[in-house]
Amino acid sequence: MTLPSIDRRIQSLFPVALASFLILGTAQLVLDAMKSNHSQIQQLFYSVGREEHRRLPVVLSKEDRMDEGCNVFEGQWVWDNKSYPLYTEESCPYLVKQVTCQRNGRPDSLYKNWRWQPRACKLPRFNPKKLLEILRGKRLMFVGDSIQRGQFESLVCLVQSVIPDGKKSLERIPPMKIFKAKEYDASIEYYWAPFITESISDHATNHTVLKRLVKLDSIAKHGEEWKKADILVFESYVWWMYKPTINATYGSNANVKEYNVTTAYRMALETWANWIESNINPQTQKVLFMSMSPTHLWSWEWKPGSDENCFNETKPIQGPYWGTGSNLEIMKMVGDVLRDLKIDVKFLNITQLSEFRKDAHTSVFTERKGKLLTKEQRSDPKTYADCIHWCLPGVPDTWNEILYAYLLQDYRNFLPPQ
Repeated sequence: MTLPSIDRRIQSLFPVALASFLILGTAQLVLDAMKSNHSQIQQLFYSVGREEHRRLPVVLSKEDRMDEGCNVFEGQWVWDNKSYPLYTEESCPYLVKQVTCQRNGRPDSLYKNWRWQPRACKLPRFNPKKLLEILRGKRLMFVGDSIQRGQFESLVCLVQSVIPDGKKSLERIPPMKIFKAKEYDASIEYYWAPFITESISDHATNHTVLKRLVKLDSIAKHGEEWKKADILVFESYVWWMYKPTINATYGSNANVKEYNVTTAYRMALETWANWIESNINPQTQKVLFMSMSPTHLWSWEWKPGSDENCFNETKPIQGPYWGTGSNLEIMKMVGDVLRDLKIDVKFLNITQLSEFRKDAHTSVFTERKGKLLTKEQRSDPKTYADCIHWCLPGVPDTWNEILYAYLLQDYRNFLPPQ
């Protein structure tokens, strides 16, 4: 497949779209903070002497086994309205208003019924009880921006239905969200860090993509929480792409320079890689890195001659496709840094499979600054359609099915020989 070169039109249009829709993440975190009782929850969650829970063996069937050589990232979307979606908006009380597209007025529901089918193998059927057993006594933490928060919410929804009421909770400790499955002594967590390294955008409620200043060599503050996790899932991309350049420091915080985004991204990634090698114990901890989540801001990319966006799209793209919003230079850069690491970090390359899903974004069926779009705003999708974030249930569920497959695979590899 020949991938198109980066369209220069992106440089003038991308900043406007990103500034509009990344504000959504700020508004949601403000609402979360209002619901939190920070000191009390923190004392409860981090109290010494967590209750011990007996680990039960996870019985793996033949269907749970994924061929070692299978590339789960190559395949196609298959219509499956019998087994998908894996949950509903109504069945999951933890979804935020930003992603509940049908509840917000989306008239079609077809986007929920597509299953990702790898070309040469099958993904294991997601089993929430098996995942919770694998996570027993552990902390799984997603780290990144609002896209990563969507993946966190997806995984919470995928497991919460098998946990009895009173045995589960969602706590907000900005910049974190923590879902706890009490019977399993397990937690699924989210940590807001849009650039991975430290920045002036790290405040849970007071930040904006319009003012970016990244500390390319500072990560220790974030790392204090990360090092406590057993499984870490990182992602960082869309906040970098507001403009081709970014203000950043390296060394002295007083020495602010303007960097090319790709240069700054690599410097930040190398700081992260050094932290991983210095702080992660590969015998007891697992690290994964998600590739970039694609955008569908310009319909001319999949429908030549048109001038729209993802609004009113109801089916996936068929055939080869790569959008200009996904930066191949950064994709290669991530791969290079991960290959050079002394610690194994699994790269979950979800970009291409997500590129096909122009139909699955929140579009105009979402909120802005904490409020659902008005009728007037919905009538102007060229201005207000969010073609960055994803509806739930939806595409992030597939990312988590792939994550689950790899966790199952690692669990199987550590089992004693039969």
